Amino acid sequence: MDLALLKLDLMAAVTMDKDGQPDYLHAAHLLPEGIDGQNWQILPPMRPWEPDIDCQALIRSLESEFARKTRPQKVKRKWERALLVSVTTASKRAAEDSMIELRELAESSNIAVMDTVIQNRKKIDPRFLIGEGKLSQLVILALQKGADLLIFDRELNPSQVRSVTDLTDVKVIDRTQLILDIFAQRARSREGKIQVELAQLKYILPRLVGKGTAMSRLTGGIGGRGPGETKLEIDRRRVRDRIAHLEKLLKGIQKQRGQRRARRNKRGVPVISIIGYTNAGKSTLLNTMTKSSVLAESRLFATLDPTSKRKKFPKDVEVIITDTVGFIRELPEELITAFRATLEELEDADLLLNVIDISNPRFDDQIQSVERILESLHLDRIPALNVLNKQDRVDPVTVKKLARRLEAVAISANDEETLTPLLDKMELHIGRVIRRKNGMDSAEPLAAVS
Repeated sequence: MDLALLKLDLMAAVTMDKDGQPDYLHAAHLLPEGIDGQNWQILPPMRPWEPDIDCQALIRSLESEFARKTRPQKVKRKWERALLVSVTTASKRAAEDSMIELRELAESSNIAVMDTVIQNRKKIDPRFLIGEGKLSQLVILALQKGADLLIFDRELNPSQVRSVTDLTDVKVIDRTQLILDIFAQRARSREGKIQVELAQLKYILPRLVGKGTAMSRLTGGIGGRGPGETKLEIDRRRVRDRIAHLEKLLKGIQKQRGQRRARRNKRGVPVISIIGYTNAGKSTLLNTMTKSSVLAESRLFATLDPTSKRKKFPKDVEVIITDTVGFIRELPEELITAFRATLEELEDADLLLNVIDISNPRFDDQIQSVERILESLHLDRIPALNVLNKQDRVDPVTVKKLARRLEAVAISANDEETLTPLLDKMELHIGRVIRRKNGMDSAEPLAAVS
């Protein structure tokens, strides 16, 4: 740890014999690359008066090797370099799957992943999450890989962030911060920017903490206001004031959205909302169905701002199709709260199209994540049609089995010719909605895929 944190090339210790005379010289240095899981080398003991070591040559070779190892390979100049860390009590398979998604999130945020570390523990360390010995190895690994950032695959509480940062002297963030950072990069509309800033401030507020209880005793109450406030308390107050201001702005936006929905409902135009896990192909499907050009990229959270387009079915039935922000496992509560005004658009949907990327090996887990979020938003009461996307990347026999098991329609969102069965299902359901709104109620459920 001292070699890594103090950035020393080599450390040596002299032992003494029983008479108090110099006995042996023991030296150690870090290795540019770990050998058999060990990131340092202890040299053979030497006599202090005749050390068998060429310090200058050794240090020069080590530094050149470190420089070569840490030189970014295919890493863009402005990209940060990170180690991804998973500390889990779950199975190794679950941890590896979660790490794959964390890597995708990091790359979506222009972060180059230099290496990944997974530690399975029976119990999570409440202070460091990970053992201190493993933290020491992380520091050395970060030095070897040239990483300046540790990203943990779970939400860290304020004290854990402080403890790990103090011990490692490396910038530390968690999964929630990473997702918030992606949202901050992608927000384009005024509403989206307000929502993201609100989520970030609500995440930051409890992490604005002092370095001891004495500070809390000196601030707040009589004698602790106004000019007597510490910078920390001023920062907290400013954050709270900003949160209150943003919430007020969002209420105004929410009211406007409600008025627009009321006008739309008055006109009786059915609404179909496209939902699903992030990067499942929702925007591509909207573009293909409505011949529009909404931004669609193969990366997580490419779409933040909801987009609505009109579509006319062959029987002169017109609908509004809405693309929404993608869901993700353990979506941060701060984001759900901030984006509630946007997600409320889903409440008036007559049909949800749940787009599922069946080429992703974790699609079953993604389905469960989407269902949990829908349930938490009380949207599970709205009829939903499962749409299996990217069927061209999966063998046809498997596609048919999945379509039967999930009562779904299989498509390739970028191929208009594959959408006919889906459009037929949508038109059939919307026809029932219109008949029901006109008093011709039909209790017939949405037909399953045979």
